[in-house]
Amino acid sequence: MSEATVRERLYAALAGETVERPVLAVYDWFVKNRDLDWQALFGRGLGQVNHADLVELERPNVEVVEELSEVDGRPRRDVTWKTDLGELHEWYLGEWRQEHFIKGPADYRIMARAYSDAVPRATCEHFESSEARLGGAGITLGQIGRTPAQHIQIDLTGLERFSLDIADERPELLELMELLTDLKLREFSAALETPARHIKLWENLSIETMGPALYARHLVPVYEKIFELLDGTGRRLHVHYDGQLRAISDFVSRLPFDGLDSITPPPEGDVEIAEARRLWPGKFFWLHPTLTWYRLPQAELVAKVRAAARAAGPERYCLMISEEVPPDVMRTVPAVLEGIAEGQG
Repeated sequence: MSEATVRERLYAALAGETVERPVLAVYDWFVKNRDLDWQALFGRGLGQVNHADLVELERPNVEVVEELSEVDGRPRRDVTWKTDLGELHEWYLGEWRQEHFIKGPADYRIMARAYSDAVPRATCEHFESSEARLGGAGITLGQIGRTPAQHIQIDLTGLERFSLDIADERPELLELMELLTDLKLREFSAALETPARHIKLWENLSIETMGPALYARHLVPVYEKIFELLDGTGRRLHVHYDGQLRAISDFVSRLPFDGLDSITPPPEGDVEIAEARRLWPGKFFWLHPTLTWYRLPQAELVAKVRAAARAAGPERYCLMISEEVPPDVMRTVPAVLEGIAEGQG
């Protein structure tokens, strides 16, 4: 019998079969944006997790203009959204956003105008193309952005502006959240027309800044509405929860997320893997070994990863490179792959 592919092993793990040999997989973003000999790592057994948009938005009330330039040898990208109520601007230096669209209360209404009358349309092209490219080397997850509060905080305002305005319960912010919630639910309805069975929300949750009360008020109701749409469809929802989770552990237990993506032990996270498995016994762990482990002597690194795998298992987990490429990647990743080749022993 031929050896199971990474794809087969991942789907078996997602289905709840005992993990005999854990998969270590890398996000497609790093493969595209980090100049490394990825083929050599794939040849050693590294897998890949791709992400594909399931929905495209037609937004009739905004014109998006992008300009590219260079600053001190680094690429700069300026993005302007133009509406009949005004314009919004953000810009990036390299990979990093330097300025957010929303800088004051009036900008919320301009942003609402940009999203008004938006029509979400299902697209199968990105998912099917990704699956064809990957073959047995990995799997593709469908993606549908973030829930509204997370989208506004991370992508549109930044943490400081959002924190001030949500504390003041700015009507303009709350109105935008309501509009985006309706749109998000329509996006999920459209996504049901695609073949994707595993769908991810890129929450990037910072619960230490949002707090459980705001989480309960602004995220939980949206999750509950999404689950109503997914109920009985065979679709499974995964959330990118790479930060600290202890403060909302009861919510995570109650909400029927199928998977916690990029779950990370301390010091980045605040829940040890063994405790996480006790708290959330049925959830799939996309386990991200803390990057500090990769700076340890090789034997200690391998021991740490194997111990984390034992704590996460014996089922419903894999290992991920999902927050950043590990230090000395061409040495440390093959060491981890070899160390987990015999499973959880």
